[in-house]
Amino acid sequence: MTTSSARDVARGETPSAAPVDLSPDRRRAALEDLVLLACRAPSIHNTQPWAWQVSSTSVTLFADTSRGLPAEDPDGRGLLISCGAALQHLTWAARCRGWLTHVRPAPGPASFAMLPAGASEGLHEVARIELDGPWPLGPLESAERADDLALLLHRCTDRRRFTGWPVPTERLAPVAAAARSRGVAVASIVGTSDRFRLEALLHRVDDVLSLDAARLAEQRAWVDRSEVDGVPLGVLPARTALADRFGPGTLDDRSSALGSGEGLLLLGTEDDAPAGWLRTGQALGALWLEATRAGLSVVPVSQVIEVAAVREEIEQRLAGGAFRPHLLLRVGWQSIGRSDLPRTPRRPLADVLVR
Repeated sequence: MTTSSARDVARGETPSAAPVDLSPDRRRAALEDLVLLACRAPSIHNTQPWAWQVSSTSVTLFADTSRGLPAEDPDGRGLLISCGAALQHLTWAARCRGWLTHVRPAPGPASFAMLPAGASEGLHEVARIELDGPWPLGPLESAERADDLALLLHRCTDRRRFTGWPVPTERLAPVAAAARSRGVAVASIVGTSDRFRLEALLHRVDDVLSLDAARLAEQRAWVDRSEVDGVPLGVLPARTALADRFGPGTLDDRSSALGSGEGLLLLGTEDDAPAGWLRTGQALGALWLEATRAGLSVVPVSQVIEVAAVREEIEQRLAGGAFRPHLLLRVGWQSIGRSDLPRTPRRPLADVLVR
C-alpha cells in the first residue's frame, strides 16, 4: 500500500489482502469511470468548470476558468467551490469502488482571472488525487459502499418549494457535521430575528442584482444552454420568487424565498481565499450526500455572498465574525410522492479529459 486517505485509515479500512490486478487498459477505464462520477457534482449554473488528467496512479483536477462567470463570479469563488465538490465526489466514488485515495492540493494562485467563454489555456491545477488499489471488498462492505455510491447518483438540485414541515435538529446535525469534517465552519441560522435579517438581505441583493445587466445576461446565457451543460428550463419552477436567480422555467411550482420549516446553513472558513473556497466545495459535496441519505433537499443560495457589502454584513451579524462566509444553503423536505426531476446534463468524458 503506497497511499491512503485519512478517512479510510480512521475507519479502520486499511486493506489486508492484495489489490485487484488490473491491466493498464482496465485500470485507466476504471479511473475514467471515477471521473465521470465526479462530474455529477453540483456546479454554479451547471458550468462544470473542471478538467481532469488521468495517469496510471493518479487523477489530476484542473479548474477551467474559460468556463467561469466573469460578471457574477469574478474572483472564482463559485468556480472553486464547484471544483471542490467534484473533488469530493471523486474521492467518494473511489472509496465506494475500493480505492484508497490521497489528495495533494496544488499550490494555487491568490486569485483566478476569469476568461471569456470558449477561451483556451484557462486551466489551473487544483489537486492531484493519488489512487491505490482497487482493493477487494467483502459482501457487507460492498453492499454498504453500493448504497453510498447510490447517493451520488441520486443527488440533484430540486428548486421546487419545500414543504412546511420543520427539519428537526437531529436530522440537520449530521448534515452539518459532514461539512465540518472537511474543515469548514458551519453556522445554523435558527433565530427568528436572524431569519428576518437574512430575508431582508435577500431583498437587498435582489434589488442590487436586478440592475446589473451583465449579470442578468450571464444568467440567461446559462439557462437552457445546451444538451451538455447549463440549467434546463425543465428543472426550473414556472413561477419564481426571491432567492431564485434564474428566470421562470416549465415546472408547475412556486419557489419560496425562505420557508419557516427549512434549515439554513452558512458555510465558510477563516479566510476568503481560493484554498478555503476549495474546502467549502468539498464540504458542500459531503453535506449534500449526507442530506440525500436523510431524504432532505439542498438548494444553494450564493447571491447573498456575491455582493461584497452584504457578505460582510452576513459575516458580522449572522456568523458573529467567527469565519468568512462562502455559501448559504437551504435544506428542507420535498413533498412525499413528488415526481423525480430530470437529470441536469453533463459534458461527455472526452470534453473534460486533458491528454
